[in-house]
Amino acid sequence: MSTSSTVDRAFRAALYATTDDALDTGASLLAGDPAADAELARRGEEFVANAWGRGWQPADLVRIVRRELDDAHLRIVTGLIRAQAPHDRPRGPRWAAQLDALGTPGGPGAAPAPRTDRFSHATAVLELYRLLLRLPTLESLDEAAAEAAGATGPGGRDRRPESRMLGRIRALLAKAEATGFPEEAEALTAKAQELMARHSVDEALLAVRAHTAAGPGACRIGVEAPYEQTKAVLLDAIADANHCRAVWNESLGFSTVVGFDADLEAVELLYTSLLVQAGTAMTKAEAAQKAGGRKRTKTFRQSFLAAYAHRVGARLAAAAEGRTSGVSDDLLPVLASRDVAVTERLDHLFPETTTTRLRGVSDAAGWEEGARAADSAQVEARRRLG
Repeated sequence: MSTSSTVDRAFRAALYATTDDALDTGASLLAGDPAADAELARRGEEFVANAWGRGWQPADLVRIVRRELDDAHLRIVTGLIRAQAPHDRPRGPRWAAQLDALGTPGGPGAAPAPRTDRFSHATAVLELYRLLLRLPTLESLDEAAAEAAGATGPGGRDRRPESRMLGRIRALLAKAEATGFPEEAEALTAKAQELMARHSVDEALLAVRAHTAAGPGACRIGVEAPYEQTKAVLLDAIADANHCRAVWNESLGFSTVVGFDADLEAVELLYTSLLVQAGTAMTKAEAAQKAGGRKRTKTFRQSFLAAYAHRVGARLAAAAEGRTSGVSDDLLPVLASRDVAVTERLDHLFPETTTTRLRGVSDAAGWEEGARAADSAQVEARRRLG
């Protein structure tokens, strides 16, 4: 019997059914035919390539597999993504960065894969392929990535190295997350915000002077449980304040953010940092409440994060209103045209969107503590731009 036939029989038995018996039948066929391993892996690469054709990206696959399955499936899918990459076309610097983030199997610090029997491995492979087969079609970000990659060279990688400004922003936010002193965190975050705003204006000026025709790009940012709704609200506020727009996909656990590349970078950095700072502040608030004899609950944490997102959003919006007050008159039309381009790209990707009501916010103490933590973040501090 050919190896291809073994794989076909296993797929017919397991991939289009949902029962454990069907999965066991398929896994038994594969486990009993070691010669079918190469064909099974080749089919897996095809599943990955088909996912790219349906709008998914490497980070999206990793995110959904981590969310729906376990570490064994995660190791398999990352291996398939790496194996498929040399046969794929160039897709831009963001895609390349996602591939780099997968790491190297067996590299420094990598934990060795646990040994497993052939049946267990075949079962995990079929479970993964079931998931890949059933992935829905997403909005394709390829076109946006191509438009935003005007400064990219062969292979889709950015010809320009990361700017020194972004390096400084990353360092400031890392220090803000690590410090145990609220006043220091406030100052560091404020400085990072100031540099983000200046970097955005600098990039707009550079595009005008270089006559760059690149349009806005888009990226997906994971919005993980728990309390994903309040996290999506926070991300939306950060995006709005940084010339971007965000659309949340609740069922798949991410938001798609549309904007120009420098602004997308700022949104990703600030969202990640504020989540860390909010988590640290919430842990301290819970400890203080517990010391006072009050039991903290899920409702407290939900209300805390909702207040944090609401207050940070309000302060970012206020800062955004005055952001252009120090910008030269000849740059204002440029910034306005970029905002229009972002809106048009958003409407193209998402012609229909809906709003949702924030749920589970009923703990007054959690709201008060969350608002206080948001005030401490001092996210609105900015210097007038010239």
